[in-house]
Amino acid sequence: MTRTVIAWLPRALVLGLLAFVIFGPLANLLVWTVAEKWFFPHALPTEWGFSYWTRVFSANGVARESLANSLMVALLTVVLSLALSVPAGYALARLPLPGRALIMLAFLIPQAFPNLTVYVNIAQLFYQVGLNGTVAGVVIVHTLHALVLAIWIATAAFAAVPKEGEEAARSMGADPLRAFFDVTLPQAMPGLMAAAIFVFLESLDEFTGSYFVGAPDVQLMPLMLFTAAAGGNYQIASITAVVLLIPSIGFMLIVERFLKSDMLSRVGQ
Repeated sequence: MTRTVIAWLPRALVLGLLAFVIFGPLANLLVWTVAEKWFFPHALPTEWGFSYWTRVFSANGVARESLANSLMVALLTVVLSLALSVPAGYALARLPLPGRALIMLAFLIPQAFPNLTVYVNIAQLFYQVGLNGTVAGVVIVHTLHALVLAIWIATAAFAAVPKEGEEAARSMGADPLRAFFDVTLPQAMPGLMAAAIFVFLESLDEFTGSYFVGAPDVQLMPLMLFTAAAGGNYQIASITAVVLLIPSIGFMLIVERFLKSDMLSRVGQ
């Protein structure tokens, strides 16, 4: 018995350390959302309450506008990303394209450079064409950032669909578009839904592109979080972070249902 306890002790310590690293910051974040007064050297707040929640979502605040803008931009980013990634993913998965691996790799190139450098140059270009400080400009930037996820997942989703079903529909007289919409697209839909969720979450949390292209004209939740944290308003920053965290957790649980192991095995192939 003693030997068993000693054998499990290192594992328990490692698991406890991992739990502390993962859940410790989250617990601290949640405490800050209900802390009215919390000063050193007190381990816990001296006053608790929800007055900061009322202040954040008051009619005079910018949280409502920021949340509405963030949701609108994220949804528009999903629509634009899927409009580009669905035909691109189908072509990369089904058609014998020359240099297919290079094409897949090309979508990773924007991720290879520091985001700050990329977005500063994009902001300069958008300023010249009148897109800086507009919702359209922010949506385009978010789409450029999330397109790699959308295309790679869409390619894997279409590659996981057997070609025999589409070929059978074609042999029975269906044209290519009808075979695609009636046979291939419904089977690839779980993967495309997962891609849409990933793009939505990426857009919802995107800060750098939103800051250089949208601020101060387009108010978004990540910009509100940054402003509050930079000003030392930890309660407001924590509340904003929790608002952004809730859809992330919920959607990730949904993604776990949509993304199957055979689909994941085809990502990048």
